[in-house]
Amino acid sequence: MKNFQWTEPQTVEQALAWLVKANGKAVLMAGGTDLFTEIKEGVAEPDLIIDLKSIPGLASIQRDESGVRIGALTSVAGLAADAMIKRDYPGLSEAAGSLATPQLRNVGTVGGNLCQRPRCWYYRDVQMVCRKKGGSQCFAAKGRNKYHAIFGGRICHIVYPSDLAPMLIALDARVTIGSPRGDRNLPLAEFYSLPEKNVRRENVLAPDELVREVKIPQAKKGTRSAYVKLKERETWDFALVSAAVRGTVSGGGLGDAAVVLGGVAPIPWRLGKTEAAIKGKNLSAGVIKEALRADLEEARPLEENGYKLPLIEAAVTRALLSLIGSA
Repeated sequence: MKNFQWTEPQTVEQALAWLVKANGKAVLMAGGTDLFTEIKEGVAEPDLIIDLKSIPGLASIQRDESGVRIGALTSVAGLAADAMIKRDYPGLSEAAGSLATPQLRNVGTVGGNLCQRPRCWYYRDVQMVCRKKGGSQCFAAKGRNKYHAIFGGRICHIVYPSDLAPMLIALDARVTIGSPRGDRNLPLAEFYSLPEKNVRRENVLAPDELVREVKIPQAKKGTRSAYVKLKERETWDFALVSAAVRGTVSGGGLGDAAVVLGGVAPIPWRLGKTEAAIKGKNLSAGVIKEALRADLEEARPLEENGYKLPLIEAAVTRALLSLIGSA
């Protein structure tokens, strides 16, 4: 393990100043559950670790007339247990509760979960210089690819591992990003970028920026949400496929809907054609299967991961039908 320096800023401004001073050779630490794994594996070799945990005000869940603000250092366990989140955004509580183990949920943070690095075994192997680490090829394309992307891969077939991101995108969340130039705010869906934009990064954060908070708009009357995670092991695991859904229930149908997948693409993958096809319809397994057809035709499974297609149908069907059942 390479030696590194450590600093514990007391304000966001101090943290940003350290990022500028480090000139791209620093990493931010929230809970550290993913970061220290990368360091131990030799994938990350920072000169400086900036520990954010001493900054006040970043670990809170606050409600106002426009919605809910979730600080970047809010623990995943705290998010899962929050009574207001459970009541108004049950899918988000379900997504948070599906993460890892109780111990890791207590340590892990919302911002850390949204900014974690991919779990691809080629990327995590220090001896494999894949395209994501500056090499010339994605070894998963013709190698072992059971857990890799079936959408949006092309030059790099990672899947983005966050459970919170698909659900927050389905809830139309926005993210506030701090920088020395001031804060900027954008839809969380625009925070993530496909490998074609920058194969070395999964999001749009510049080297001198950090996530401050996530904001969810006020839930409309009749709005329901749900999160279904299909995984290989009954114990904690990353999603083979996950489905995050949100809809406004009217009778047996949805006035509007959002359907976002996890575990299938380098970014949270929104099924826009499916959303349009189910809008205003009374839902059944058959209706959902037909609605999924156009989106699933765009999938490009690799040799070992075609099984994800029926899992998508199962996860989306279960999640959408649960909205009607909870109305």
